[in-house]
Amino acid sequence: MIAHDVSDGCLTLTLNRPDKANALSEAMLAELADAVEGATHPVLVLTGAGSVFSAGADLEEVRRAALATSPQWERLSTAVAGFEGLSVAALNGACAGGALGMVLACDLRIAVAGARFFYPVVKMGVLPQPSDPARLVALAGPATAKRILLCGAKLSAEEALATGLIDHICTGALDAAVTEMTETARAADPAHLRAIKRMIPQPL
Repeated sequence: MIAHDVSDGCLTLTLNRPDKANALSEAMLAELADAVEGATHPVLVLTGAGSVFSAGADLEEVRRAALATSPQWERLSTAVAGFEGLSVAALNGACAGGALGMVLACDLRIAVAGARFFYPVVKMGVLPQPSDPARLVALAGPATAKRILLCGAKLSAEEALATGLIDHICTGALDAAVTEMTETARAADPAHLRAIKRMIPQPL
């Protein structure tokens, strides 16, 4: 349920479960983490199939297993944060719950105009993944982090851009916008790209 595509120095991992709003199972989290940990490409892109990036955890699996507290969530976001090239979240639609963790861990976030962002842990009675609050604060500030995590706020793409949660709203084709954004990085010497990235302080 994860599509892998390599083209011109870019590894694209696509959540490919559109009939379930790309809800994430533990197996999908593990597959994503494996792929990111093994990636050596200059650019990594995370995106989704259909009109939703991800609805978060697969609720059927949450009910019958401990998916909400699985260590695979943190493993995935840690792998994305540790990726040595340029990582981009290409958000084709709404991003909810634990799926926001991998998005927060990316270097850049580009979204379609209709995207929405929310992390309803306060409604579900569970804690966010350990690294997510600090990354959320680093990008959008403590007030926005509290709105999202404590108030269950849903942010539009415009609000997310204004707070710094995302970096760009795409008005045309998302894949074309991602290609344009990453063109220079894809063509760069990977060692040079890594050296520059190491000089830029990371939130976590």
